[in-house]
Amino acid sequence: MRRVKVDLGNRSYEILIGENLDQSIEDFFSGSKFSKRSLVIVDSNTRRFFADHDGFECYEIPAGETSKSLKIAEEIYTRAIELKLDRKSPIIALGGGVVGDLSGFIASTYLRGVPFIQIPTTLLAQVDSSVGGKVAVNHRLGKNLIGSFYQPQAVFIDLNYLKTLPDREIRAGFSEIIKYGIIYDSKFFDLLDENSDRLLNLDSELMEKVIARSCEIKAEVVSKDERESDLRRILNFGHTIAHAVEEETHYEKFVHGEAVAIGMIAAARISKDLNYIDQSTADRIEKLIRDFQLPTSTENSCDPDKIYNALFRDKKTIGGKINWVLVNQKIGNVFIDNEVPESVVRSAIESII
Repeated sequence: MRRVKVDLGNRSYEILIGENLDQSIEDFFSGSKFSKRSLVIVDSNTRRFFADHDGFECYEIPAGETSKSLKIAEEIYTRAIELKLDRKSPIIALGGGVVGDLSGFIASTYLRGVPFIQIPTTLLAQVDSSVGGKVAVNHRLGKNLIGSFYQPQAVFIDLNYLKTLPDREIRAGFSEIIKYGIIYDSKFFDLLDENSDRLLNLDSELMEKVIARSCEIKAEVVSKDERESDLRRILNFGHTIAHAVEEETHYEKFVHGEAVAIGMIAAARISKDLNYIDQSTADRIEKLIRDFQLPTSTENSCDPDKIYNALFRDKKTIGGKINWVLVNQKIGNVFIDNEVPESVVRSAIESII
């Protein structure tokens, strides 16, 4: 088992990564000062992973992005009040990114904050949304527009859950892993480039190493910039266009990781068109995305004008200027540019339609 610490002073916590973590989870709860009653939030895919335990109440939501809403949140608040959960009653997320984001949002706001624990079951949630404390629900006009920063008290990443996932969910999770190589660690990018087949086949030793390194990178960034005032923005590489694609396809055509893959292609092309990187670097990024069998276009399912207009509803847009995360000179090095010409952005959007 590997441990990764997210160093945030008195809000620090550990990420435990390995197989068969049930005993570790049990030890964590037995050593805590939580109240006797807890709420475990699952979706229709992960309900089967919950086994009845005294004091642990299970609440199931429909699987999918549409459950990440204020309507569903209100229903869970009502159940929490009915159960008389108090300020030491933990809320536990057992599921993917939607379950984690929604559960964390509820934990951050119920009684002005109760303990929060993440048990992510998808690859994408394990390497991204379960770490770092970003919690949110969606609004009909945009993704993650209503939320807060609220750190979990622990994250338990059990690799056994990966064996339960469909291939599409595995591939989608690798998009965020590829992102870490592009923005922070060229050697990690090379490792992915050399081992795509082994990783897609879920080689257990390599998967533990890759997931741990992904969490280390995110932990390092979050520890330096918890509330995204500067460095943490680099974690949004590919996400600006990704969120617009998700919104314009009504969260139905692409899962989040697929949209991020498309967004990274666009961001690499913007970087190349502005001469921040050469064509061969942009090609390497696109090749790795293809090697992990991820989409590189929206397959004519989006209107480029609608995609462009949706960019300005993104929470990373400030004063009408979009903070683009772009590759600078080489893989492993990025920076923020809020002066990208409209013509370059539109060209990149056209290229991924």
